[in-house]
Amino acid sequence: MITQRSLWRERLTSPLTWHYAGLALLLVVTIVLGTRFALDWAATSSRTTDVLAGKQLELKALQMQTAPLRGLDKRVNLTRDDIKSFYDKRIPANYSSIADQIGNLEVKSGVRLSRVQYTQGTTGRDLAEISMDAGVTGQYPQIMHFINSLERDKTFFVIRAMGLTGQQGGMVNLRLRVSTWLRPENVPNGLPMTAPVANSEPSGEEGAQP
Repeated sequence: MITQRSLWRERLTSPLTWHYAGLALLLVVTIVLGTRFALDWAATSSRTTDVLAGKQLELKALQMQTAPLRGLDKRVNLTRDDIKSFYDKRIPANYSSIADQIGNLEVKSGVRLSRVQYTQGTTGRDLAEISMDAGVTGQYPQIMHFINSLERDKTFFVIRAMGLTGQQGGMVNLRLRVSTWLRPENVPNGLPMTAPVANSEPSGEEGAQP
């Protein structure tokens, strides 16, 4: 008669039992490895997401930093065109055109210019400053008309300084210093240089009218 112990011994030594045992062990190992792989994958994915987010932030920062440079070549060309247009429209063609325009404004406003002196100031790469120091005589409305006309004239005039020198009846005497610019090649030969001054008031020296 087969005993219970013999039955268990036969089952343990049976190839089918060892097959089931091996299958169970393999299943456990597979579950452990799968769990470990899933955990590693999650950690790797998290690090990858962090790295990707960091790179996106760096890219956004670079885009913001380089935004002012976008289309810079077009803006440079546009600026050059604007400068050329300004020179063509508002910079006098020659010295005579300065004197002629000042004379026209004198006639239209009704003032009288005296002791007019033209001198050459600072010369840049593209332009040379031409200064006019003059006495202006006229009634107050006429002088204001003359000054407003200078500031609004098509020719580019800049009032450097002005000061009241006297008044007789309804007539006002004003000293005025005005600047405009010429291209260096259009500056007349022998034009005196503007002497440096310690203040912004026009000098009292008289010059010859051109």
